[in-house]
Order: sequence, then C-alpha cells, then structure tokens
Amino acid sequence: MSNSSHRYNTSVKSGTLNPSWEEHFSLPMSSNLHEDSLILEVWDFDPAETVKEKLTKILEVKGAKGLGKLMKEIAITASTGKHDNELIGTSNIPLKSIPASGMTMWFNLSKKSKLRRQGVVKLRLNFSAEKNSQVAAQEHRHLLRILLLHELETSKVAPYWWCGNFSAPAEAILTQHAAQSGLSQTDNWLAQWTVYCAVTTNHPLSFALFNQLLEKVTKPLQAGLVNEEDVKLFWDGAKKLLPTCYSHIRKLRKKTAGDKTVMKTLREVLKVLYRLSVLDVPESLELFPVNLYGWLRDTDDGTKLSIHEVLHQAAVQGASDWFVHILDNNECKDRTEDSRLQHLIRVIQLVRSDLQRAVEYFDRVFIEVMSFPYSKILYGVYENKIASLVEPEVIQVCKSLKRLQYNEGSTNSVHLAGGLNGDSPLGAPRVSNEPLTMGTTLFELYLTLQRFLALGQGLNETDWNSYSISKFHSWFYGGVAQWLDIAAFKALSRIEKAVEIDNLVPVDTNVKYSSSGVDTLAIFYQIKIFWQQLAWPDVEGCYAFVAKIIDDICRCCVFYSDKMCSRVETEGRVSTVLEERFEVTTQWCLAINNIDYVRQSLRPFVHELGMDDIINTMCEARSPLEAQRCKETLQNVIENAIDTVKNKIVELLEIMVKKMMPSITRFLIEGAELLHQNCSSMDRVLRYLEANLDTLYQHLNNENFSRTLDIVWEQLGEVLYELVQANLEHRRAKITRYIDPRRLTKSTAAHLDAKRRPPSFFSNLHECLKIMVRSFRQDNKEVYTSETLKRVEYLLKIHGMETRELIHQYHLERWQEQQAITEPKMGILTVRAQFIEDNLKIEIMNARNLMPTDSNGLCDSYVRVALLPEDTFANVTKPKTQTHSKNLFPLYDEMFLIPLSPEQRRTTDGLLHLVVKDKDMFSMSNAFVGEAYLHFGEVPNTPAPISSLPQQHLPLTRPDNIDGDAIKALESRQGDKQAREFLKKQRQKMPSKQFFSLG
Repeated sequence: MSNSSHRYNTSVKSGTLNPSWEEHFSLPMSSNLHEDSLILEVWDFDPAETVKEKLTKILEVKGAKGLGKLMKEIAITASTGKHDNELIGTSNIPLKSIPASGMTMWFNLSKKSKLRRQGVVKLRLNFSAEKNSQVAAQEHRHLLRILLLHELETSKVAPYWWCGNFSAPAEAILTQHAAQSGLSQTDNWLAQWTVYCAVTTNHPLSFALFNQLLEKVTKPLQAGLVNEEDVKLFWDGAKKLLPTCYSHIRKLRKKTAGDKTVMKTLREVLKVLYRLSVLDVPESLELFPVNLYGWLRDTDDGTKLSIHEVLHQAAVQGASDWFVHILDNNECKDRTEDSRLQHLIRVIQLVRSDLQRAVEYFDRVFIEVMSFPYSKILYGVYENKIASLVEPEVIQVCKSLKRLQYNEGSTNSVHLAGGLNGDSPLGAPRVSNEPLTMGTTLFELYLTLQRFLALGQGLNETDWNSYSISKFHSWFYGGVAQWLDIAAFKALSRIEKAVEIDNLVPVDTNVKYSSSGVDTLAIFYQIKIFWQQLAWPDVEGCYAFVAKIIDDICRCCVFYSDKMCSRVETEGRVSTVLEERFEVTTQWCLAINNIDYVRQSLRPFVHELGMDDIINTMCEARSPLEAQRCKETLQNVIENAIDTVKNKIVELLEIMVKKMMPSITRFLIEGAELLHQNCSSMDRVLRYLEANLDTLYQHLNNENFSRTLDIVWEQLGEVLYELVQANLEHRRAKITRYIDPRRLTKSTAAHLDAKRRPPSFFSNLHECLKIMVRSFRQDNKEVYTSETLKRVEYLLKIHGMETRELIHQYHLERWQEQQAITEPKMGILTVRAQFIEDNLKIEIMNARNLMPTDSNGLCDSYVRVALLPEDTFANVTKPKTQTHSKNLFPLYDEMFLIPLSPEQRRTTDGLLHLVVKDKDMFSMSNAFVGEAYLHFGEVPNTPAPISSLPQQHLPLTRPDNIDGDAIKALESRQGDKQAREFLKKQRQKMPSKQFFSLG
C-alpha cells in the first residue's frame, strides 16, 4: 500500500527465474481508496558472502550478462564491504482497478532505468471485511516459524532431538494467536507440519514429531476435509522432509548399529515413509525433483516414482556408496597377486560385515514397518559388484599359478599335479613360499566367497541361483589342483616331522601304536576338513578332486611307511665279545603297528570324503554304467594303495626276521649237532628266542604277529630246504646269508661241508624245528601254518628216518599214488580181506585186463601176498596163488589166513603188498606184471563171513617214474647196503633199465 508502515515480505526462492510463493497477506484498507495503490516489488536477495565465496560461483554463471552482474557484485563487495539486494522490478496496482469480486491476473514488472519489462508476476486480489482464513493460517505459520527458530537457538537442542515442546510463553502466544485467528485443530496441525518440514532441513527435528503430526492429519487428508491449497502445502512440506528421510537411510552405516536411539530414529523415519506412502500424491506434484535427488534414476516406463521405489533406490545407493567407500579406504598396497587377493578378501569381509549388521539390527525394522527386505536388497547390490571385482582377478591368478613339483626325499620322485617350476626335494630347506602362500590366500578367498554366498542363500532361499556369485566356484577350478598339491606337500612335510620327533613309545597303555601314527591320521583328517570346507557343488569336479585326494592320501601312506622303515632300520643291534646279534625292540613293533594303523584308516577316510554320495549323484547326472565305472576306478586306487602299504609292512617284517635269522639258524644247526648234549650255547639261543617272541607277542597286534610268524616260517623253510637239497646234491649248504659259519662250533661247521649227513642230523634238526614251533606258539602245539614249512618238516622227517623206515615210507607213497588212479592201465586185481581178532583173512578173487608179458600176447600170472614193513612181519609167511596160464582175466579164487601177533596187528600204517608176476619157465626170475597195496585201515575188523564183505578193486601199477621224496632220500644214502638193494629191486620193476636219479 502507499502507506509505507504496512510492508510484508515473502520467503526467498533461490536459484530460479520462475519462483512460486503461494503465500497470503492481509493488508488494512485506508479511507482514501480511490487514490491509494498497491505497490509490489520483486528483489534479488544477495546473501552476506565474501569476495572469495562469490568467486566460487563463477562456474555457475550463464552468459555474458550473468558474468557482468557477478563481477559488479564482487566489485561492490570488495570496495564497500556491503551486500545490497538488487531491485528486479516494480508493479503499481491502483486499488480502484480491483473489482469488488476480486481478480487473478498477471502484472508486468518495470524498472525506471529499463525500457523493457523485467518479468511478470501473478497475483490474486480481493477485498474482505474480516481476516482471510488462509491469511490467518499463513500468519500463524510465520509466527510459529519465528518462535521455533528462537526456541532452537536458545535451547541449543541436539539435532533430531526437538520433539515439539515450546517454552511456556511461546506456547501461550501460539495458543492465543490460533484462537484469535479462528484456526481449527487441523489448520494448526497443518501449520506445524509445514513449518517443521521447512525448518528441519537446516535444524533437524525429531522424526517422532513428524510421525505424531502425520498420525493426526492422515484421516482429515484421506477424508477430503482439507482444501486443495492446504493439501498442496502439506505435500510441499513432505517434499522438503523426504530428502532428510532418504538421506538417513542412505547414511545408515554412519550410525552405531544396535544403539537404542539409532534404532528408534530408524523406526520413526520408516513410519514417516509408510504414512506418506498410504496417502494419494497429487498428480501435478513432482515429489522427487531431480535437483534434490541426484542419485535417483527414473523408471523405465516414465511413470512417477513411488515412495517404496525411492526407498529401494536409496538402499541401493547407500550400498553402492558404502562399497565405493570400502574400496577408497582399503586400497591395495602393492600390485602383487597375493596382495590383490588379500585386498579382495578384506573388501568381501567388510561388505559381509555390513550385511550381517543389516540382518542383525535393521532388517527386522524395515520388514515390520515397510515390508521392505532391506538385507536382501543390499545383498543383490553387493554380490553383483563383488562378482565384477573378483571374477577377473581370480581367473587371472589361477592361470598364472606356478606348478608345484617336488620329490619325497626317497629314490622315487613323486610329482603331484600342480606346482613350482623346478624340483625341490622334501627335506630341503624349503619350497619357495610363493606358490604355497598364493594357494593358501586363494583358498582363503574361496572360503570368504563361500561364506558370502551362504549368507545370500539364507536371505533369498528360492532365487539365489540367479545371483552372479552363485557360480563363483567355477572361477577357482584351475586353482583347486594347486590347493590339493599344497595340502599333499604340507601333509608329507608334517609326516616327515612327525616321524622324526616320534619317540616310538605307545601313546596310551591301551593301544599299540605311537605318536606319529596318530599325527599322520590327524594330518589326513585335516585334508578331509579342507575338502569339506571346499564343498565343491559340481559333481564332475567332485569326482576329479576326490580321486586326486584319494591318490594323494595313498601316496602319503606309502611315504609314511618308507619313513618309518628308515626310522627303525638301525634299532636292535647288540654286540658283545661272544657274539653280534639282533634283538627285537618295541620300536620295531610300534613301527609295524603304526604303518598298519595308518593303512586301516584308508577305507573309513575315503568313506568320510563322501565318495558314495558323489557316485549316487553321478548316477542321476550321468548313466549308472559310467558312475559304476568311476566307482570301480576309485576302488582300484584304494585297493592298490592298501596292498602297497601292506607290502611295506611285510617288507619291514621281512627285514626284521632276516635280522633274527642268524640266531635262529644257528640254533637249528647247532641243535642238530648238540641237541642231546649239555651245551650252554643252546640255553642262550633259547633265551634269545623266548625274549624276542615275547616282545613280538606283547607289542605287535595279532594280525602283524601272525604275519611275522608266517615270514619266519617261510625263511626258516628256505634254510631247511637248502640243507636238505645240499644233502641230496652232495654240496655245501648255501646259508651264509643267514649265518656266519665262523660263529658255529667246529663239529657243526663241519656238517656244512660234509658230502653226506647222517639221518640223526636231520632227525635232530626236525626235533629242533618242533621245539621252535612250540616256542613260537603260545598254546605249545606243533601246528605248521606255512605250506613251505609243512613241506620242509615232511622232508626233515623223511631224511631223519632210518633206511627201513624210508623203505616203508616209499611203499606208503606208492599206496597214495594208487589212491589217485581213476583209469587203470595195468589191470585190476579184485580181493576181499578182513581181520578176525589177530588173524588176517584175504581172498584173492580175480584179475582183469592184465598187461601181456609173453610173446603170444598172454600172461601166465600168479599173485604173491606180503605184509609191510618187512622187518615187522619178518616171521610171517608170504602166500601166493596158483599160476593161471595164458589168461589176461585169471580167476584165482583162493583164500589165505595169516596169523599175526597182537603187536603186528596194531602196526601203524601196515600194508598188504599184492604183487602180480608172470611165471617164466625158461628164465631165472619171473617177470613183474604189476602191484597193488591195501592199507590196514581199509581192511574191516569183523567176524562176518568174508563172502558178505564188499569186493575191493585194486588198480595194478608199476613204478614207471620214481621221483618220490622217500626214494630221493634213499638214493642219497649211497653207502647203505639196504638202500642199494632196495633200489636195485625197484629198478627191476621199471619198464626200462634206466632209473631216475636226482643226484
């Protein structure tokens, strides 16, 4: 008005040439209505800035005119220090031009120094007898703003803490003004909402205050009880408040997670968003202007963004900003591969920490208030960024991994897949740390990603396969072999150390193995833990990697066996003035048990690797036939390893037994010479045997003790067999690898050079063997478990017999040969026989298919009966049948009764010797046709009539190839007349005059 005492100012609209004020003012009218005018001035507000601050705006200037204006402002500020506002334009509106009904129109802005108009301004003008409600509400908002700013300034309240409590005088003023202005409760709430939203941008107020106001105004707004002007004011306030809310969401990581105040504030912020989201936003309102949301992306279809959509983008942007912050504050120190991998691990761990913090503290609040999966959204952002960051690095590192090659410090060089350029022997100072460190760091990265993916699987159980990181294991495929090589190399190194520090004492009184066995199994199970941690999801890769793990474990078993053998090789040597001997020690026993303990762990270990599950999965993915073939391949690897380790145990047992053999052999050799003499050396050897056997029994497990005995018997059999063969071949016994002849007595050593050893030597040797067998067996029984030893024991028994016993043994062997004949070639002799008390009754019935001996193709046969052994039945008559001429099927049908003494009747292994001969009238001797044997055990002892007994068909044979053990023993006794005469008789039975001789 022309009355200068009534001046009103609007708010400042910054950075725009098209300001929109939407403010109301009520001006008092004077009596001179026709002469007064309404003066409207528009000014450019110049804030109090220094020259330096003004210079920073030079990049914001547009055009030469704007640059000139800025230079003028800088010059005035620099020269006068003033900050004057500049008038843009004025509009003079006569009051008489305003109609009584009011008007709304555009008015030009002019300036005295300017010919062109300076713009236009739109005004709505009308006359009223009382104060306008909108003007009253605006005045109340203005008063509320002044009092609020004063309250904040004087109380110095912390940001986000002021919750609507004015001082008593201020509260009284506001209450009185609202009453005088006739404002309703809704008008008052809307005024508070508008002012508080405007003030909170510079002086943050409590979000609980906005929630309280929203709770009050929501119903009037939804019910349409608020006019359009106030609705627009409400959403303008919301437009100012929302950036603060979303900023709080984006910068949530700067708050202390779990703090009660932080959690309460977050809940209030989300409640504000929720309450606003349920209200209808005016179509004309741009709720999210670009100048306030530089980080916001428009929708693909061009529709306006909702509060939920902006919340989603705020969470995404906050995660993206935090990821950039992590990268900026955790730069890689150097560009080595290991450093790059460590950097990736740190980044993932920090991201995972943020996710865990979100899951633990924030997720529940977001879901309860907004039904918004905050952690799931964050994970989607992070996993994509991590995949983009990690995948190329991992693939590059896996391609550049150096091969790890080494040997195991033994004669065989072992090259496991993967490695280091150049060989490095195990036991050398060290393998280059580069591949070991690189592989270890790469595996740490793998586990870090695995844990990160597990977190995502928990957050998104149904759709986690869509994540870029879900196939992360495929990035590491080239590195798994390297990890397995490192695991195998470390296992070998630790096994070597475990053997080195092993004191070879039982780890517990209840077990028979030492610390290295336990340590080796612990090392194996570390590899199993590694495989379980790897949790490779691809079945094809699983099979390949499990096969390699099994192969490596098998190699480690063999390596352990070799090291344990070397560890005890020098144990047990005892040297005295009288002798040098080997004593079995507990160290030897524990070494053997250790190897066996490790061997027995192979099958359970493979089962725990999950081989069966892998095969079952392969059956589903591929054909059952292929899966079965893969299973058989793995089983063959395991079986080969078990057999190899078992052979190592046998090898170690053989070494131990070979060390024992000199004493055992000496016992046998000297025992054969001095068995029945009083000799102290025998006592020493027996004590030696007892002590060693006790050590073996006490400290070896049952299986290995049995193996040891088997090896003892095998090597003992070799010594004894060599003694027997040397006697047959009339040469020196080759047993110097078992015993030094210089340590034997003179007479015993002489036996090694004798051309013929007496039967007593072998008899004594047999007795010594039986003593030793009883010593080895805890039950004191003579049981021979070794086939070789059974054979040798039989030979010793044969060679220890007297000549007469040997002759009878020969006949027993002939009887045994007869038992095996199924198709007789020399004919069949049919007889019946029975014992009646001490009498032998025999019926010679007939013969069939006799071999022709005469030139006419016939035979003049008879049968002679003799009882064996001859010396036992020397006084017994030898009956014979009548001769049946020219007949190959003679019918003898003769009965003989042979009286025997009780002792003769009880003869063990007694034989009836039935000889068929051809009567030759012109020759000095009758021709031998064939012979048959009937064992006393085959003759029934019965008083029944002989005719009631079954016929016995005995095949006739002749010694056409004499090669029995008994005949060889007889042949070796060249100076024995009885042996020579017996052999002469046997030669006459041969089809030719040649006689097989082993000598």
